[in-house]
Amino acid sequence: MSKRTVASVGYHIPDVDVEDISIKSKASLLDYDVVIFDPSIYHFYGYSYGDYLGKPCLDDHNSFSLGEHIEHWKREILDSIKAGKNVFFMLNKEQEVYVATGEKTYSGTGRNRQTTKHVTSTSNYRIVPGAVKVTNAAGSNMVLVGKDNVLAPYWSALGKISEFRVLLEGDGVKPIVQTKTGEKIVGAHLRYKNADGNLLLLPYVDFERKEYSFQSEEDKQYYWTEEAGTLGKSFLSSILALDKILRSTGELSAKPDWLTQNKYILPKEEEVRNNLIAVESEIERLHQKKDELLHRIEEESFLKRLLYENGKPLEGAIRLSLELMGFTVSQFENDESEFDVVFESSEGRLIGEAEGKDNKAINIGKLRQLEMNIHEDYERDEVQNIAKGALIGNAYRLTEPSEREDFFTDKCLTAANRSGTALIRTIDLFTVARYLSATTNEEFASKCRKTIIETVGVVVFPETPESTEATQIECDSARLR
Repeated sequence: MSKRTVASVGYHIPDVDVEDISIKSKASLLDYDVVIFDPSIYHFYGYSYGDYLGKPCLDDHNSFSLGEHIEHWKREILDSIKAGKNVFFMLNKEQEVYVATGEKTYSGTGRNRQTTKHVTSTSNYRIVPGAVKVTNAAGSNMVLVGKDNVLAPYWSALGKISEFRVLLEGDGVKPIVQTKTGEKIVGAHLRYKNADGNLLLLPYVDFERKEYSFQSEEDKQYYWTEEAGTLGKSFLSSILALDKILRSTGELSAKPDWLTQNKYILPKEEEVRNNLIAVESEIERLHQKKDELLHRIEEESFLKRLLYENGKPLEGAIRLSLELMGFTVSQFENDESEFDVVFESSEGRLIGEAEGKDNKAINIGKLRQLEMNIHEDYERDEVQNIAKGALIGNAYRLTEPSEREDFFTDKCLTAANRSGTALIRTIDLFTVARYLSATTNEEFASKCRKTIIETVGVVVFPETPESTEATQIECDSARLR
């Protein structure tokens, strides 16, 4: 018999041969024989999550991503069980978070305008198919439920290092582990109609304990201890043995192809199949709608490239932001010269050079290139006045904007002052473009253009009118789960 393939989603098992899958991926579980799943959703919090009613409140992007992945994993788990596979769900603690509904309301005008962002609550346990209810609790005193418990061999090996982090309840929850006192369910066996596989909800085994890893003095990296490796192998061996027991007690014969002929279809089966066809058609329509919305999101978020891109993608976002300010923007290229961006208005004409750096400040080298471009431009017969230079930099582009260091080196600043060059930070350009993309305000746009034209050194744009607006978060209680 060939070796069983194992996928471990969001759960790191020391020193074993399994496929580690991030909970933020869209992998299919049908590619694997056995699935181990940890529902922790910390990776969706991001840099900018807030706090609401004592719980994390995610931003729009992470709210959308979390909701999409919850539905993805719920579907994948159910599909795997229907395909006759066994899924082992490690009962980590419940994480309740608030996510954006996409609805916003506005009140007031001008500087007193307020934006209310509507949110609703969700939980990592929505990943579990069915109506399982959980309550956070912590402890380690547990016993198996009943005689001939399917979990007995597994529990013999791992019961001592298992802990409960939630209490379970709900229809269809068959208890297999309970608290020693109070008989609260902390482990369960779930079966689903017309599904040959099983979902086992198991007390948590924590391999992230401090004693299971150490930091190397040589490379400062963390490694599993020998004890962790031994436990990891024991854990995987016990899971595979449990999988084998479940398959031997519930394995059904494969349905022959001839069973799909019309003469064998039952009346109620046909009715359900027709309903399924209608549902699948609706799903296809919704998938198309979803693809359209995802495309629109990509288009509408184009300006975000100012925050993290370099090269041609960054140049495209810069051109769009300058157009929003009212500049006429072009890109010049011939056999001898190529300029990233040429932009002009009634206030003046400029040549810009764009540069993105992963983990460094913008240095003087790009400024030398800009100087050459300005002189090459002035040599053209159709150009009567020498253009002003603008170096547009996205320094430390892989770092969250609020944590970045100075965008330009001291030498770059000195040279810019000597040459009369404007130095523009892309994160400042983003703030201006974000406002102008939603509001027509020629007075503000004109101030921004004049600021670029008149500034030597780092450009400080005028404050956006929206910067004094208060943004509050209001819970949409009607949509609370």
